[in-house]
Amino acid sequence: MNDVKRTLGTVGIWSMELRGAARPEVREAAAELDQLGFPALWIPGLDGPGALDDVEHLLVAAPRATVALGVLSMWGQDPTTLGSRWAALDSAYGPRAVLGLGVSNAHSAANAGQDYGKPTVSMRRFLDGLDAAPHPVPADRRLLGALGPKMVDLAAARTAGWHPFLVPPEYAAVQRARVGDEPLVAPHLAVVLDRDPGRARAAARDGIGTFIGFPAYRSNLARLGYGEEDLIPGGSDRLIDALVAWGDLDDVADRIQAHLDAGADHVTLHVLRPDAGTDLPRQQWRELATLLPHFTPRTPGTD
Repeated sequence: MNDVKRTLGTVGIWSMELRGAARPEVREAAAELDQLGFPALWIPGLDGPGALDDVEHLLVAAPRATVALGVLSMWGQDPTTLGSRWAALDSAYGPRAVLGLGVSNAHSAANAGQDYGKPTVSMRRFLDGLDAAPHPVPADRRLLGALGPKMVDLAAARTAGWHPFLVPPEYAAVQRARVGDEPLVAPHLAVVLDRDPGRARAAARDGIGTFIGFPAYRSNLARLGYGEEDLIPGGSDRLIDALVAWGDLDDVADRIQAHLDAGADHVTLHVLRPDAGTDLPRQQWRELATLLPHFTPRTPGTD
């Protein structure tokens, strides 16, 4: 098992609300997640402003947890500056941060004054710059936000693995058959703790429905057998039920296990709520923490 698999553990928390981590209530919540036993805290990097500051604040607040960026857009990032900042985090807090990188989209590239080009070529060039920096981010401490086979192959060759978004459990099985046991597969899993189908699916659509319309996600879901009747705005009930763990804790545990059985190493849980706002879903996190003892790391070769 590679080092990042050990440090991330089997189940982590993914949270947009943990961005802005300098706020007292966020620090308090991160400390509680650490005490509850979550081995990894994930935050979206988005286009970059403030992301590394938030990583640092979480490293301070949760001294036993790994903090992962899932994922930071490569556009607008300077590999030398990024490597130096990452080295400073390692020096101050130990090697507890994991860097997820993504190609985002052509709009993000244009905003940074760059040409999007071919995604894998652009990402390979960025990784080359990161490797050549005075303080390179070690390959075994970085991941890619990958979906399709070309980016997955690049992740397997140049990083510890990848962090796919908006995927059903069968995705991991398909990719494991291609790349083998070694690379980390750490899917994002949206969670709605509500047993009412109507409310749960509505909360899911509010939280992730927009992304179903993005070309990269549509293409990936189509490769997995979801047709135009599923890839409608907000997603069909069938698609939402495949992508989101909704129901009670047993239902969520079953879905986590399905991802692990299919070949995932680590599942990141993103709580969605009907009343979603800026408040932290601390009660839901406490409930999810009771599931932690039920899962053990995947054993390579047993998929």
